[in-house]
Amino acid sequence: MHIPALISDLALMLLVAGVTTLLFKKLRQPVVLGYILAGFFVGPYFNPFPNVVDMVSINTWSEIGIIILMFSLGLEFNLHKLASVGGTAIITAISEVGGMLFVGFFCGKLMGWSTMDSIFLGGMLSMSSTTIIIKAFDDLNLKGKKFTELVFGILIIEDIAGIFMMVILSTVAANQEISGGELVGSLLKMLLYLALWLILGTYLLPTVLKRTKKLMNEETLLIASLGICLGMVLLANALGFSSALGAFLAGSLLAGTIHAEEIERISKPIKDLFGAIFFISVGMMVNPDLIVQYIGPIALIIVATIVGKAFFSSLGVLLSGQPLKTAVSSGFSLAQIGEFSFIIASMGISLGVISDYIYPIVVSVSVITTFTTPYVIRASDGAFAFINKSLPSKLVNYLNRHTSEDKAETEKSSSWSFFIKKYFFHLTFYVIVMLGIILGGISFLWPLVARHLAATPAAVLSLFVIFLFMAPFLRQCLFQKNAYFSQLWFESNSNRLPLIVLSGFRFAVMIFLIMLPIWMMFSFPFQYILLVALALLFAVNRSDWLITPYLKIEVRFLTNFNERKLKQRKKAGTDHSWLDQQIYVVKIDFNHESTVLNQPLSEIFGPEHSGVRVIKIIRNGRHINIPKGTDKILPGDTVFIAGKLIELNHLDMILKIDLAAQEESWEPRTLHDFINQQEQYAEADQLLCYAITVEKGSSLAGTRIKKNSTIHNEWGALLLGLERDLYPIISPNINMRIQENDLLWILGSQRTAGKLAKADLL
Repeated sequence: MHIPALISDLALMLLVAGVTTLLFKKLRQPVVLGYILAGFFVGPYFNPFPNVVDMVSINTWSEIGIIILMFSLGLEFNLHKLASVGGTAIITAISEVGGMLFVGFFCGKLMGWSTMDSIFLGGMLSMSSTTIIIKAFDDLNLKGKKFTELVFGILIIEDIAGIFMMVILSTVAANQEISGGELVGSLLKMLLYLALWLILGTYLLPTVLKRTKKLMNEETLLIASLGICLGMVLLANALGFSSALGAFLAGSLLAGTIHAEEIERISKPIKDLFGAIFFISVGMMVNPDLIVQYIGPIALIIVATIVGKAFFSSLGVLLSGQPLKTAVSSGFSLAQIGEFSFIIASMGISLGVISDYIYPIVVSVSVITTFTTPYVIRASDGAFAFINKSLPSKLVNYLNRHTSEDKAETEKSSSWSFFIKKYFFHLTFYVIVMLGIILGGISFLWPLVARHLAATPAAVLSLFVIFLFMAPFLRQCLFQKNAYFSQLWFESNSNRLPLIVLSGFRFAVMIFLIMLPIWMMFSFPFQYILLVALALLFAVNRSDWLITPYLKIEVRFLTNFNERKLKQRKKAGTDHSWLDQQIYVVKIDFNHESTVLNQPLSEIFGPEHSGVRVIKIIRNGRHINIPKGTDKILPGDTVFIAGKLIELNHLDMILKIDLAAQEESWEPRTLHDFINQQEQYAEADQLLCYAITVEKGSSLAGTRIKKNSTIHNEWGALLLGLERDLYPIISPNINMRIQENDLLWILGSQRTAGKLAKADLL
């Protein structure tokens, strides 16, 4: 029986790799170096050993190895992790990647390399090695140090930058020249698809996995996960992107689900196998003759890598506001290249745009900088002492005054920075979703409808469907509440003009998005398209029914987005104390003049302050629990107000009083503490918090909050919030529908408990 060459090749590769990796484990060195050495032994440049025969099949397996490695990298990445890295990691990654792109390009040109070789060299030198850094931190017992946390955050941003870089480099390679317009176009296109698929995948994928959970065992979960991975690879390829991007995106989508850890565990053997074959194939391309021939460039690139990465990384950390010592320690930790550089080099080779000699040079640089990494990290203390001593005393004093070890925790905390962050996050989210709807409608729906209808009816019908899907997002974007808007508006008159401008900008963006599909599908004059857009926006504004479908979409998205995080919290034994720890209560004595006296509560706390609730009024010793909107605040009243801390912070502007005069009574306390500190009140006057589950068939299920009079009128209670699929929603929108299995948090008196028990809800 004839054995295919691939089987004998794999046997040879894995047997040799088994021996070399054991040797490197014994020597306490990264096993990736063992794989590279094994590849060299079985490669075409080491004749004393049997060589691999079927290089075509091995290259295919190597391509699969890249896909699986990028899929695994995506599994370790999620948007929560990205949100936690802070400005320091972003600034440092930009400084390092940008600086090393220039250094690599300059070195390539200095050595007489072609423009394409120099560009790819810059890309390879800009990526540090997560594997090697983790190994070095473990060996040096540095994990848990302040600077190591920053380094891990920088590596997360680097990985994302690497994905973008691969798209840019593949675009450059395809055109064999640098075209600014095409580069920007490809990057914007990739950004749109990346964000769109993350949003769509987060909305759909966890829900599908959740509903098929009972059918999933390890085998089916592994097959489904790899199917999603390869499906995204095909999709990315069809859209003109690299397979690595599709694999990374598939992993990042699965990273947010409750199955992430299990997928990571069951796919690890596959990752280890195909990853090993990839790194072995890297070693097979090492040509000793080329290394000897290019020993000068190798030495230059090693020096450029260590010095350049240490300098630009340290500079980035320093510019972000961290102390000089932290900056130097972080920068020296990143002074190496690794596995991502091999992937970029493999892409260049497969595209046929870089010279063959670059691969062994990059491998040599990676191997040597792997060995030097621990020594460079150890040298950071000496380097800091030397730099600190050499710098002018004025500069040292300036750095000491303008940097802080706690910069990551205290980065801009003003109301304006929070407002801007939330404003642009929401605007970007809505724009991406609506651009996706427009793109899908014009690219897929319109041609499909045009096959069955005449041109004009097909365009009109397609446009109607596009606007139908866009409408809920248009309305929500126009009226998305920002808790900091009111605070900034009342804080200073100088804030009002920029707030109006930002609101106008959001309105203009929505007008543009409405006009875009009309302009692309019809040849109407601009003024007519603008009039149609304004009319449609007015109609959307008047349509309250659009809120309900949007809220349903938003809750599912947020539930799926936080699914893994909430599941981990539940595993840790965290109970339902989330709400009474996030809502605060303040006590205000109205013994001073205020313009809100004798006004109904519904007028004082209008829709823009819907997150603030008056929960108790004490008037001449009488307790008014959960007052109605028609109740008024009278002189001498003691009022208890509940809400999120950020909303309570500008009560002085709403109530027109001096909070400083309230002294200790103003001190906010959590709802939990308030409920447990009512001993001075009679039991009948005390407020209690109840958590009730909406069972199947309950009269509450399917009703809108604003139309459900049972909670307030019959129970004399207040709906503080609800939990849906473990996701907490505080002060929910009054148009939201209550669903089966929702956990409602009700604030009421002891009489409320009796009514809940009578209704068989407790």
